[in-house]
Amino acid sequence: MIRFKNARIMTLAGDDPFKITEGEVWTDGDKIAFIGVPTKEQLESTKFEREICVMKNLLMPSFKNAHTHSAMTFLRSYADDLPLQKWLFEKVFPLEAKLTGEDVYYFTKVANLEYLTSGITASFDMYFELDDYVKACTEMGFRSVMCGSVSGEAGRIKEVEENFLKYNEVSPLIGYRLGFHAEYTCDEKLLEAMGRLAEKYKAPVYTHNSETESEVEGCINKYGKTPTALFDSLGIYNFGGGGFHCVHMTEEDLDIFKKRGAYIVTNPGSNSKLASGIADIRAMKDKGIGLAIGTDGPASNNALDMFREMYLMTVLGKLREKDAAACDAYDVLYAATVGSAKAMGLDDCDTLEVGKQADIIMIDLKQPNMQPMNNIPKNIVYSGSKSNVALTMCAGKVLYENGKFTDFDTDEIYKGAQERAVRIQNEVKN
Repeated sequence: MIRFKNARIMTLAGDDPFKITEGEVWTDGDKIAFIGVPTKEQLESTKFEREICVMKNLLMPSFKNAHTHSAMTFLRSYADDLPLQKWLFEKVFPLEAKLTGEDVYYFTKVANLEYLTSGITASFDMYFELDDYVKACTEMGFRSVMCGSVSGEAGRIKEVEENFLKYNEVSPLIGYRLGFHAEYTCDEKLLEAMGRLAEKYKAPVYTHNSETESEVEGCINKYGKTPTALFDSLGIYNFGGGGFHCVHMTEEDLDIFKKRGAYIVTNPGSNSKLASGIADIRAMKDKGIGLAIGTDGPASNNALDMFREMYLMTVLGKLREKDAAACDAYDVLYAATVGSAKAMGLDDCDTLEVGKQADIIMIDLKQPNMQPMNNIPKNIVYSGSKSNVALTMCAGKVLYENGKFTDFDTDEIYKGAQERAVRIQNEVKN
């Protein structure tokens, strides 16, 4: 067991999720074993393999990155300052065609390292070369839920079903959800097949949805419906799921999300960088739709930093409404932790409670940006940064602590990733 003592604790559970108490958190294996103030008898009867003095810093649930394409680290700052469609079809797709499984393995490890520095212990990843992706995550002890990413014709639905059955069984750290890339990259028969697959397994489905105005307009011109209305008509959201981005949503679209219990995963950094627009967070919250946050991929953001996403989510929400009271920081912090976990189906990783997964971060409150401590949760959103992440634990294992990774050869990872990025760029040029 690991004992965290002399801690401030924010569980994000119950009727008062942001209440901060003082006490201890104990972990046993991959689970939380105790939260509170132990008795003398409890301490005398418990053996700890390690004791960590938190020094009145804050323990809280880790962040979950509810939409990303981790292995796209090889495209970071390679094709910037372009509109989405040009960026995607002229820059991204040609290089992705050169990827090997080993490439994905190294590029994923780079992303996972960055996640850990930001207090992120789980990613909702949409990509390919899944065996190598899973190998990278499990070797690092990093949690991931993979999302189906198929595009093209209906025949590819078999691939989604095979992956759904395979990857939900490979490791406690790994999950797989039904999904496809986007309406504009899939033909109608594939979308129809996705609806049938959701019905077969009574499973939620996830996809890029209404990211740009041109995407929505193109769908209306083709089908006479918005992407959300199209998906709903095909039964894709009958068992929930979610949409990534959801910037250009109609009231009908939001009603569908509410009715189906689907989550909206907002990506304010990527949406801003690609000039896609600002999501109507207030309308989504007023409808009672579940909200989550993702960084999107490192090619379109380019950082994998949850602190930056939280700040952008709240300030852009205020700017859109011209109302400083819009998009409350409490709601944003909740979305980055509990909301994102629930959107990913990680119901045992959302809060700090006995019996749940020990996915925990320590926030250093003794830095200038956290002083004075008037409102710690809001200060995390408005003033916090990656420099405040003193420790990141995933499934009961400390992976990052005091600015250092505990068990990774970062030089080897960086070297392998750089060599492969250069090779891919040269292959495309030649």
